[in-house]
Amino acid sequence: MKSILTENQIAITIKRLAQQILENHNNVSSLAIIGLQPRGIYLSDRIFHEIQSLIKGKIDYGKLDITFYRDDVRNELHKANQTDIPFSIENKVVILIDDVLYTGRTTRAALDALLDYGRPAKVELCVLIDRRFTRDFPIQADYVGKAIDSFETEKVLVRWKQNNDEDKVVITS
Repeated sequence: MKSILTENQIAITIKRLAQQILENHNNVSSLAIIGLQPRGIYLSDRIFHEIQSLIKGKIDYGKLDITFYRDDVRNELHKANQTDIPFSIENKVVILIDDVLYTGRTTRAALDALLDYGRPAKVELCVLIDRRFTRDFPIQADYVGKAIDSFETEKVLVRWKQNNDEDKVVITS
């Protein structure tokens, strides 16, 4: 295993991503943050709380399950998670948040699922890790914690305190 990000580096990266989102969006009343279930919510929870600590007012925050929008749902058994979007996304700028951008298939499924909840003004993508050069779809993140080059045989593992001993990102063969 090779370390990509340590716990301290992840904390700094989350602060930077939150700052970048705020720099690009002066009107936070039209902003909505949505974490992708299951692994993107650990990152989205932290980015949401970081943004909330920096502003006055409230930002809409939700969680989106994409299980039945995946293109491999018929081939693999997936456990569904709960979608929780207790607000309208109509005419909002939605920031989708996930841990790793790899082939783009998860993001494509998220876009399909999101449109069932309304028509946002704009959708942007924020990821902790961007595995460049591995896309199946022409999808690119607007906010990237760290871009890495990796072989398709390697796995990027994002570990969070909530389900492991520490926050860290590693790459394995």
